[in-house]
Amino acid sequence: MINPLLSVEDLNISFGSGDNQLKVVNSLGLNVDYEDFLVIVGESGSGKTLTALSVMRLLPPNALFSGRVIFKGKDILSMKDDDLRKLRGKDISMVFQEPMTSLNPVFTVGSQIAEVLLAHENISNKEAMDRAVGLLGSVRIPSPELRVKEYPHQMSGGMRQRVMIAMAIACSPSLVIADEPTTALDVTIQAQILELLGGLKEKTRMSVLLITHDLGIVAEWARRVEVMYAGRIVEKASANEIFLNPRHPYTRGLLESLPGKKGEKLVPIPGQIPRLNELPPGCKFTTRCRYVIERCHEKEPDLLPVGEGHFSRCIRAMEI
Repeated sequence: MINPLLSVEDLNISFGSGDNQLKVVNSLGLNVDYEDFLVIVGESGSGKTLTALSVMRLLPPNALFSGRVIFKGKDILSMKDDDLRKLRGKDISMVFQEPMTSLNPVFTVGSQIAEVLLAHENISNKEAMDRAVGLLGSVRIPSPELRVKEYPHQMSGGMRQRVMIAMAIACSPSLVIADEPTTALDVTIQAQILELLGGLKEKTRMSVLLITHDLGIVAEWARRVEVMYAGRIVEKASANEIFLNPRHPYTRGLLESLPGKKGEKLVPIPGQIPRLNELPPGCKFTTRCRYVIERCHEKEPDLLPVGEGHFSRCIRAMEI
């Protein structure tokens, strides 16, 4: 059996101390295989971004964490700072959620892409800038030899996101983490960004870990989907299984809230994710679940198999 590219084992992330400690990610485990396209989906506040940041070990200074994040056989959570600097941008890179705040407004986009190359490769400034032009072309920015001299504010949101992707793939990483890369973009540009990511994945054979709140936008590209709620994985399966045979009420709710045929009424999930200090006993989805029964309040369900490669954290998984 081939070991996965990335393995997250029993990851716990919390803030505060003593009685005031709040756990935001709870005993999370996931694998990203070589040449994989894994999607983590869930509402804001589910813990998706913190999970992604833990892979890069970019958690806030006040975060308490335990578990293991194994990348190519090495535990990222126990790495020294010098080793982390060599890893980030070279072997693992990240496309952050908001390109306008992630890009430095006082440097040209070309110099920012070149900086990544200069940090990890033994090349000259001219070679780095020439590579930056090529990278802008690879993410389908027109006239890259001119755009390379522009500043972030001179570009649209879609173009800034393409610049972020160019930076992420500059050193041909094995894994790219894309955290809500289509947020605040219109529907047409969202599709273009996802098509670009999917195309680059196939061309470079990199793996992609995509974080999103929208199941609808990942149907074409995802190989596997893991659904996250209140810091826990509540369902995971192949993308086809998730869309055709959801086995957790939360996953079903996410799918039912997507726009369907003309004239069909949307079915929203009632309420919102509870505060971390007000999580209900038992299953954490009970306050919003239409399938809830008394037994749901007694004990939090384990993530158990409900089919081949399909797991659900629901005691009524086979009934819904």
